[in-house]
Amino acid sequence: MSEQKITPKGKTVSFLLPGPGNHPIGGFKIVYEFANALADRGWQVRVVHGNCLNAEGIEAASDWYIRRSLGVEHAPIAVDYRPDSWFKVNPNVELLWAEVPHPRYMPASDIWVATWWYTAKWAANYSGARVYLLQSVETWGGPEADVMATWKLPLRKVVTSRWLQEVARGLGEQAEYIPTGLDFDKFGMDVAPEERRPDTVAMLYHTAEVKRSADGLAALCKVKARVPTLKAYLFGVYPRPSDMPDWVEYYQEPPQHVLRGIYNKTAIFISPSRMEGWPLPPAESMQCGAALAATDIGGHREYAHHEETALLSPPKDPDAMAANILRLVENRELRLRLAHKGHEEVQQHTWDRAAARFESFLEATLADPMPPERRWANLRGAMAVDPHALRRMARSVFRVGFWHPILGVTRPVRHAIGLRQKKVLPTSK
Repeated sequence: MSEQKITPKGKTVSFLLPGPGNHPIGGFKIVYEFANALADRGWQVRVVHGNCLNAEGIEAASDWYIRRSLGVEHAPIAVDYRPDSWFKVNPNVELLWAEVPHPRYMPASDIWVATWWYTAKWAANYSGARVYLLQSVETWGGPEADVMATWKLPLRKVVTSRWLQEVARGLGEQAEYIPTGLDFDKFGMDVAPEERRPDTVAMLYHTAEVKRSADGLAALCKVKARVPTLKAYLFGVYPRPSDMPDWVEYYQEPPQHVLRGIYNKTAIFISPSRMEGWPLPPAESMQCGAALAATDIGGHREYAHHEETALLSPPKDPDAMAANILRLVENRELRLRLAHKGHEEVQQHTWDRAAARFESFLEATLADPMPPERRWANLRGAMAVDPHALRRMARSVFRVGFWHPILGVTRPVRHAIGLRQKKVLPTSK
């Protein structure tokens, strides 16, 4: 007798994002893409944008009525938190804002998908199946001990890069590998590499240290000294820095069609990051026919293979990156070969493929929920990253006890070990 397959019809999946999505962010874009694809496949999908208020901040709101007023807004979130200016969300995807994502105030969901180390701490306390979508080792976004502790939480883990899968294995955790997809309607080759000026270069500018934009600019300046005609096109969400060279053309939050134009008029794209999960801009530039010069890190190696589809150099080494840029500028045959091979390489990374694998992973998670013996691991893991959890539970237990003669295990304890069924709040239209 074959097992009955759990179908997505009527099933709800909720993604947890660590803040507003009103500016372009690569990790957010990947989440929105997954949300759109699942909605197209019949899932009920919501994306909850949460305020990363720490445990002390939540504890300070001790009055129950104040905490209730800070709960999730069930009406569509304000324009300031929506990605409408840069990403089109499927109308069947519900967008919410949660000032304090406490389990008591979150809407019911069959599956929760954490997307950032802090949101994993939230998801660990929610009822239902829990998934952790790992797009990087986010030690650049929080204390290393706290970030890495979330990798040990009892959540089903999925990673976007092979190197992240190795990190999980090193921690004794299993993780499903599902590489990111690309949108081939929004990005593509409009200008053949043969028709582009060889001395044109593009780069994403970012203020985060992990992106190493200063290294990229230093490499470009070194090339400029050798190739006076070099033209650089940079783009990013931040205002143009005052010390950016005047020969650099800068675009702040360019619309998608403008970004496609930048990718298509430059012969070379550079990515100087010291750490990436599955970086979108380098791959998008390859979709559009640019030759890639990037750092030799795990995220780039998902599609950048040295001397085959790109030129790679050690991170934090502007001299080595400058040497690779010069090779591409001066060696037409090499540049054109890498541009075409790179363009061919990324064709396999479609959103249909990524979404199908992610949906299969969610279906498998629903069919095989967290076994009961891991409930106590849930409590231990939650307390490891939220030491206030034990204090709150102890205070509640002191008031009502561990055992009620009629109800059995009391609500604070049931909630702590993942057994409590939360009240479902109606969603207003």
